[in-house]
Amino acid sequence: MISNYFSGFCLKEERELFSEYLIENDFTISGFSYGAIKAFKKALNAQERVDLIQLFSPAFFQDKDKKYIRMQLMFFKKDAKSYCENFLKNIAYPKSVDTSKYFKQGTYEELEELLTFIWEKEELEKLINKGTKIEVYLGSEDKIVDANKTREFFKEFATIYYINNVGHIL
Repeated sequence: MISNYFSGFCLKEERELFSEYLIENDFTISGFSYGAIKAFKKALNAQERVDLIQLFSPAFFQDKDKKYIRMQLMFFKKDAKSYCENFLKNIAYPKSVDTSKYFKQGTYEELEELLTFIWEKEELEKLINKGTKIEVYLGSEDKIVDANKTREFFKEFATIYYINNVGHIL
């Protein structure tokens, strides 16, 4: 089976962190954070059957202003290593997950894509009209995205799993 899982920003092979929720079969595509964008794009453009996409803490930043995005990119450009270390600490919160074994240095282009990606309602509707179900998993203590705003946006398109007392990594 070809992998249908997409990793988050600064991560590789972290799928095991989601094993409790992850459905792995030929008709499901999943992704974490930045990887949720990749999973969504793959499902949207797929010629083959896609029954389900699982979006774990999708990178949802369209509630942020241009200044926020500019500052994030500036901090990354100034010291990418420190930025990524801080990012990994924030995605693990409030757990004490050792994310270092999954670390892969992220790029400026990846960060820019995840911060500026716009989730289009028309595209979500198109996916649903193709027969694809969408599941969104969010943690109430997320320090990366605003889980409440993300939930509000996706609620008309997806089954939302809002998990209390967990962060970005769930």
